[in-house]
Amino acid sequence: MVVIDEFSEGSSSSSLTQAHRYDVFISFRGVDTCHSFTNHLYNALIHANITTFLDDEEIETGEDLKPELESAIKASRASVIVLSKNYATSTWCLDELVLILEQRMKSSHVVIPIFYHVEPTHVRKQQSSFGDAMDEHRQRMEAETNPNKRSKLAQKIDRWNKALIEVADLKGKDIKDRLEVEFIDEIVKDIFRNLRISSRFELPQLIGMEDSINFVTSWLKDASSHTTDILTILGMGGMGKTSLAKYVYSLHSHEFDTSSFVEGISRKCDEKSNGMLDIQKQLCDDISKPNSVQVLDDSIYTSMIETAVARKKVFLVLDDISTLNQLDALLGTKGLSLIDSQKLLCFHAFMCNDPKASYEEVSDKLVKYCEGHPMALKVLGRSLYNRDVTYWVGYIYRLKKESDSPINNVLRMSFDSLSSKNDKGLFKHIACIFVGMDINDTVTILEACDIETKTGITNLVDKCLLSIGWNNELMMHELIKEMGRFLVREESLYKPWERSRIWGHESLRVLKQNKGTENVLGLTLDMRMVEKEKLHGSLELKTDAPSKMDRLMLLQLNYVQITGSYKNFPKELRWLCMHGFPLKSLPSDLLMENLVSLDLSYSNIESFIGCYSYPQRLHKRLKQLIGSCSKDKRLLGSLKILNLSFCEQLRSLGGFDHLPKLERLILRGCSGLLDVCESIEQCLELVHIDLSYCNKVVKLPRSLGMLKKVKTLLLNGCYLCESRIKIRDMDSLELLKANNIGINTITSSNVVLGVMPSYSKFFIVSLPRSLVSLSLVNNNLSVESFPMDFNCPSMLKALYLDENPIVSLPSCEKPS
Repeated sequence: MVVIDEFSEGSSSSSLTQAHRYDVFISFRGVDTCHSFTNHLYNALIHANITTFLDDEEIETGEDLKPELESAIKASRASVIVLSKNYATSTWCLDELVLILEQRMKSSHVVIPIFYHVEPTHVRKQQSSFGDAMDEHRQRMEAETNPNKRSKLAQKIDRWNKALIEVADLKGKDIKDRLEVEFIDEIVKDIFRNLRISSRFELPQLIGMEDSINFVTSWLKDASSHTTDILTILGMGGMGKTSLAKYVYSLHSHEFDTSSFVEGISRKCDEKSNGMLDIQKQLCDDISKPNSVQVLDDSIYTSMIETAVARKKVFLVLDDISTLNQLDALLGTKGLSLIDSQKLLCFHAFMCNDPKASYEEVSDKLVKYCEGHPMALKVLGRSLYNRDVTYWVGYIYRLKKESDSPINNVLRMSFDSLSSKNDKGLFKHIACIFVGMDINDTVTILEACDIETKTGITNLVDKCLLSIGWNNELMMHELIKEMGRFLVREESLYKPWERSRIWGHESLRVLKQNKGTENVLGLTLDMRMVEKEKLHGSLELKTDAPSKMDRLMLLQLNYVQITGSYKNFPKELRWLCMHGFPLKSLPSDLLMENLVSLDLSYSNIESFIGCYSYPQRLHKRLKQLIGSCSKDKRLLGSLKILNLSFCEQLRSLGGFDHLPKLERLILRGCSGLLDVCESIEQCLELVHIDLSYCNKVVKLPRSLGMLKKVKTLLLNGCYLCESRIKIRDMDSLELLKANNIGINTITSSNVVLGVMPSYSKFFIVSLPRSLVSLSLVNNNLSVESFPMDFNCPSMLKALYLDENPIVSLPSCEKPS
């Protein structure tokens, strides 16, 4: 077995475009081949996972081709034409032939003629059975008394004649003196090569993975250079393992006798009690003839797979294998060899392929204990890095005392080796709540919960218990995440309301029964993820459901129907996430002075605090919202992250002077948003603003340039094409005249964005000079609307102008 460890991520998607419903259309004469060659060919194509259209209706009704046949031809990427003895006697077959050749001329439609016991010369010159058939068509035409029908038939015969000549001149396949099974296998492989459909995956652009691609390709191509028949691609989730496998599979699977790509094995096993049986059946059907006999014993499937693999040259990709038992069930007893296991352990423990002096014996014991499991070896190696031999000996002694599986023991020991209570709590928080979330948001939230995250996250990464994805998201291997969640379940096996963290169905159960306790620190519930069959009774919850959770700081209630007064809602919340929030505004009795992150994405909210022209009206509204809070407490005075993405009913946003600590403002996809209040200048800590696809915002706040810390500004899809944009330095006087605003509003140090809308009322919007990244994607900006003498803010490193009809790049000269 060969192991590839950690590489960069790619992407993947289906190769079938929306325009093509089928890979192959088969044109054939039913009386000749329907129950023999064509049927065998069709079954071979379907078995090879090639989407094939076959019309098994043998009776022709009407003179013209059936509309569904015409549609199927146009919706196919290729056509196989089985030219048999009686092919030309069918007007439908001839009409199909004409249409297929027209598709070949119009598009990249692939045509594969099959000369099934007929001579290509007879087809070309219309001799023998083809000549007889065409003569019959001409006789019928001459006997036709209706002039219109006769003319129409004459035109058809002319097209048929030309089509037969054309198809005979194409490079086809002749079955003469060939075994039918081998002949069909050759056709299938040709379709693989011509259409590149073997894997159903489009070749993704894998940046920075060339070495890994070349290594795997070389391993596949040169079987004589290695003795192993299994290659393991190892790494944390999100590193690009599946993308690499799909890429190589797409390129080379057609070179094998048969192949199979089975994706998400661990996930499928977790979702169903008999998930492994389904996976085994899929694998068996892919690499051998489908079996109609129901198999209920996984060992029988294992034997069937081993037999099929032994007889053929097979390319298998088994994605997301998390246990040796899964591998054994699919391939028989497999795993890393002792030599490869030793190399993997030593790589992570010593940063070399061999054990250091005096470590040989204990490393051999650990290798045997792990039973060839790559994840166990990797985590174990990281846990023992820079430790002395005595520590190694004690470690294996403690492992052997545990009764669980080797991989679970190794993961648990890795967790136990975390030196601080802080790191262990951080690990549990991430495993139960924050996997997949942005690392910066998570740090902000957990720091407010008195969790030290900077060194804590580094320690978890060093222990191989956590990784950071390409999009800055926190990622965990499924086994590690489940281990973390099991640790939390152990706090109270049968009373989830007594645990520190609750998630999924158990959250719903606890809230419906109003059984929370002060032990609960975090609770997450997303109703979209709750299986309907596990729901009973009303799905509506009361706002006082979590009222007993006095120490609750992390709460997610996505798409939950919740009613009642918020007077007794938890008061210690640091993170509140309520996607699909049903109310049109924030409840006046919801106390939020401790919140650092509020996420109301996809909600019905129409205004946030409100943007009022008169201070007394704003003060009145805020007084209502604050309710019983003391006057010196600011509403949302601790808030650092505000996410109102895709709140399509949101019209106005203001009251920023009551958000003094706001760092990230995310309004992406608020398609109904009309105005962002000028009070945004009060948010002196803002570093990130996302207004992407807020396409009804008439103008940006003029005071935007007052902000000194904004690093990222996203204005994608804001339809700036209707405005004339000009970015330049302006002195205070020019800016004041353009905006007709007070003398003390904006200084000359700002970079200014000038906009001239279609109604020619000129106004100026200032952009912060602190910008590091500015995105203007998909704004239909032209050369006329975007200046070619654009002076960048001095710190700007990234300017995104994708999907704009700009024919030449602006000159981005940074001011000195």
